[in-house]
Amino acid sequence: MAKVVESERAATSFVNQWSHNRVWQSTIRQISISETQRFLLLALFIGVFSGLLVVLFHITIDFISWNSLGALAGRFRFGRLLSPALGALIAVVIVRILFPLARGSGVNQTKIAIYSSDGFVSSTTIVGKFLACAISIGTGNSLGPEDPSLQMGAGVASGLGRLFHLPKNNMRLIAPVGAAAGIAAAFNTPISGVLFVMEEVLADWSANAVGSIVLAAVSAVVTMRAFLGDEPLFRIPAFEIASASELLVYAGIGIVSGCLSALFIWLIEELKKRIEHLPRWKAYTLPIAAGFLTGVVGLWFPEVMGAGYEAINSALHGQFTWEVLLYIGLAKLLVTLFCFSAETPGGMFAPALFIGAMMGGALGGLAHHYSPYGAASEEAYILVGMGTFFAGVFRAPITSVFMVFETSASYVIILPVMIANITSYLISRRLHPLPFFKMLAQLEGVNLPTAEEKRTFQPLRVEDALAKAAPHENLHSSVTLFPDEPLDAAMRLLALQPAVRVVSRLRPEQILGFLTLEDVHRAYGLSMETNKIGR
Repeated sequence: MAKVVESERAATSFVNQWSHNRVWQSTIRQISISETQRFLLLALFIGVFSGLLVVLFHITIDFISWNSLGALAGRFRFGRLLSPALGALIAVVIVRILFPLARGSGVNQTKIAIYSSDGFVSSTTIVGKFLACAISIGTGNSLGPEDPSLQMGAGVASGLGRLFHLPKNNMRLIAPVGAAAGIAAAFNTPISGVLFVMEEVLADWSANAVGSIVLAAVSAVVTMRAFLGDEPLFRIPAFEIASASELLVYAGIGIVSGCLSALFIWLIEELKKRIEHLPRWKAYTLPIAAGFLTGVVGLWFPEVMGAGYEAINSALHGQFTWEVLLYIGLAKLLVTLFCFSAETPGGMFAPALFIGAMMGGALGGLAHHYSPYGAASEEAYILVGMGTFFAGVFRAPITSVFMVFETSASYVIILPVMIANITSYLISRRLHPLPFFKMLAQLEGVNLPTAEEKRTFQPLRVEDALAKAAPHENLHSSVTLFPDEPLDAAMRLLALQPAVRVVSRLRPEQILGFLTLEDVHRAYGLSMETNKIGR
């Protein structure tokens, strides 16, 4: 009898537990989130983890820099001379032997992952990129942490996407989300991170992934500021426009930066073409030589070593004359040219900001002393010039404008920055039509899309085919389209029926015409006979 009672109790306990589980499962189903909400939640995690990774990346760079360029150079006179060469060698060994997938600056590699690898970025790439670039930049090579941060953020996103078994179409969208988080945290500018990914990495302004990209970028910046403080990347002095004539000087800065950036792209292209034909040992000797050259220049101008943010801050607070700014800017351009062409691990964003800032300050200081139009201080021209070289090299004028605006938090600066940056962008594009990252991809035998190419390619709409449509009589169709819709929407419908009715959005009862498959072919410049031959 006791066994029966015990069995009944066990059965009752099992039924109650089963019922409780069913209630819990029913509750989970009731509060389950949609696919879009899950993607946004994942974007939030991507931003947090990417922000933490960038924080650790910056701390590591500062630690290496303090020991190699600070303590070592203080005890050993020529420590600054040898540190970049040794760091370049160690970094190259890491990416050439231990982590070969971590080669490159990071932007093109992220684009390849998006367009050719379904968003896949190996986890080993994050490790290799972190170690190699932290050592390279920390020991003084003239490169920056932003491009590597972009790829590491994409790697974090790709890893989380694989962990949660995202489908293929979402995996292609997840890498840009991580890329925006990485570069936003590196620059401490969420809007600029979003814009650069939309402008250069995705090369598209569609709204499919904007929400996730914005959420990841903002959460990454918030995470980074929680650990490193909410101080901006640069400490900006007060800015004001004293006279409208200053705009001529800002335009002049844009002209010079546009010419200089086009020359810079051409020099890198020519150097890389010549380096390609050298023996295999060049992969190790050239980074050492570039690092040694950086150390030599650093003996006279230590500001050119590493990312150079402290030098920009010093320039913004009037610690250099315009002559020194000119020398430092040209020296930075020279050592960056050799470091990047030698494929020393690191990015190009920080050097581009540095060169633009110094050249802008030098030209503004020159105008201030020798021209009646230079009424503003040199610091104002440094701030405006910061994004001009960036806009000319990377062909990202919108990103460069918002980057300076986010850094300065001043509405007054928008007009001068727009004049200088757009001028630099147009002149650089005119002198060297091939964009920087497109040029690098072509040298590697890879064809990647750019925003400029997509802007020149305008998709056809229904109204384009309707304008070329022949008059059709006695046609009837229950399916309608509007004139502004993409033409491929009509092609899908025409696969099921002979004609589609086109109506006005303002007056749906007004029939603007009928489209047939022949009209669509005519809009694309095809004929029915050609189509039949192709079959």
